[in-house]
Amino acid sequence: MHLTAAQGWLELGNPPEANEELEQIAAELQCHPEVLRVRWHLNVQQKKWAACLDIANTLIKLDPLSSSGWVNWANTLYWAGRTQEAFDGLLPLIVEFPKVWAIPYNLACYCAQLGKLNEARTWLNKALAMPADGEERKQLQMIALADPDLEPLRKSTPGS
Repeated sequence: MHLTAAQGWLELGNPPEANEELEQIAAELQCHPEVLRVRWHLNVQQKKWAACLDIANTLIKLDPLSSSGWVNWANTLYWAGRTQEAFDGLLPLIVEFPKVWAIPYNLACYCAQLGKLNEARTWLNKALAMPADGEERKQLQMIALADPDLEPLRKSTPGS
């Protein structure tokens, strides 16, 4: 119940209330991956990059076979201004998680921000080709069209 409430407070943009709900979760459940994921999002909203990195590293240790901890880790580096490091760390994971569109998508974002526009375009096309469902592909296209991280790529494309 507290986890769901914390998620709701985050969606409403109220980190203090979300944190209060997370603090009410039993001590033995504080390191549960779902609790840590919400705590990571809470720290993202507050731009507490060191805490985000610690949480992402814990998620990776708890479940290295889940892509979400790795993606959170790379995004934390990116948001902390360590874009090349985020790219270098996420790149090898394309082999480990070949069906996770979030990895080539984030690689596209990082390349766009690094000014590697041809490489960004290649990664974005790989990400857009991954969803098997046409509706999911459309949703991903809409996300990409609105993502400020891909703005350099959109500006470089004629007719955009």
